[in-house]
Amino acid sequence: MTTTTGRTGGVQRVDLTDPQPAAGRSYHRLTLAERTFIETALNAEVPWSLRKIARHLGVSPSTVSREVRRHSVDRPGQPRWHTQGPARLYHAMMGHYATMRYRHAARGGKLDDPLIRHLVVERLNARYSPQQVAGRLRVEFPDCPEVWVSHETIYQALYVQGKGSLRHELSVVKALRSGRTGRVPQSKLPRRSSRPWLAGARLSDRPAEVADRAVPGHWEGDLVVGPDSSGLVTLVERQTRFALIGRLPGSRESATVIDVMRGLIEGLPEALRQTITWDQGQEMAQHADFTVATGCRLFFCDPHSPWQRGSNENLNGLIRDFYPKGTNFNRVTDQEVLQMQDLLNDRPRRTLEFRTPRERLDELISGVALAP
Repeated sequence: MTTTTGRTGGVQRVDLTDPQPAAGRSYHRLTLAERTFIETALNAEVPWSLRKIARHLGVSPSTVSREVRRHSVDRPGQPRWHTQGPARLYHAMMGHYATMRYRHAARGGKLDDPLIRHLVVERLNARYSPQQVAGRLRVEFPDCPEVWVSHETIYQALYVQGKGSLRHELSVVKALRSGRTGRVPQSKLPRRSSRPWLAGARLSDRPAEVADRAVPGHWEGDLVVGPDSSGLVTLVERQTRFALIGRLPGSRESATVIDVMRGLIEGLPEALRQTITWDQGQEMAQHADFTVATGCRLFFCDPHSPWQRGSNENLNGLIRDFYPKGTNFNRVTDQEVLQMQDLLNDRPRRTLEFRTPRERLDELISGVALAP
């Protein structure tokens, strides 16, 4: 099909097998029927010469020669239309589709082909993503690479008006799940970090001894938040599951969180305050001040990886049994928070062979006190 604009414009069907010389050129464009004749003549019992084929088709011998040379493949051991070098087999369909690809490239891409365009639009209307469309076409037409189209081509047709404007042919409101109508420019330069304070404090920088819980003094921490900037600072020791919980005084700024954390651990022996593992929240932007004041280093999990602080995630779930989501912690007293902390630390745990976190921590503190 071709598309014309103006008052009488529209879509007109075009027979792709008819000769279509390009504007301003005098050479003859071979049709699929003519290419099929070339293939038949070359594979006849007595193969035709290229000049004889050219005379029959009414074209220049160089046209036939160039077509055969470009669209033949090596087939060793099978004598074909020439006698020197490895035998070659000319494919009419290969030549036809190769030419179609050249024409599509000149006009703007594969989506100018009405069949391919229909296949893409149909699947986009079924709410496929461009990547799913591209992958599905390869599954449904494994032997027809001429109908394959890359997801980038589809994105271009959706975003760029001059590339095909697929958006106007869709029946769905949103062509993409994101709902975007334009692409976000991507710089080729490395992305500048919005959290420079993570440098040297990522999980990969944490001592290896922390991972197996064999050495005490390593903690996990996070915030349990509520409305009006309220929240709790929660810390749990990885080996004993002992919890320290402090209420924030109506602010979740970094300096406030650091002060509450410092108050929670400053009474512990130095051997029991080695590291704290936290998520990448902005409340820890001033963690260097905390390390200087307490000697306890902070390390940060990978994004969206709560399992890297599994003990703390479990503790926060237990806290929600006391204070469900939506609780305003500004209306909770410090005494109530301390009472909850005591209840959690005096609760026997299966992972501790039904000992309590407080019992296990007391054993560690006694060991530290008795150590020379």
